[in-house]
Amino acid sequence: MNIDRLVFAIAGTFILASLALSQLHSVYWLWFTAFVGANLLQSSFTGFCPLAKILKVVGVPIGSAFQ
Repeated sequence: MNIDRLVFAIAGTFILASLALSQLHSVYWLWFTAFVGANLLQSSFTGFCPLAKILKVVGVPIGSAFQ
């Protein structure tokens, strides 16, 4: 699995988990959902994704979206 697929999988997992936590625990978990969404939006414009940088350092193979 390359960086592109992992970024999308992790972001999707974070969003779904925070939505579930907002229903089960506290509505303030929606702020985490907003943070993940804002990070995805800014990375689409700038090409900079902190998670992609971390995964690159760890040694995950590079995909075509984040270089």
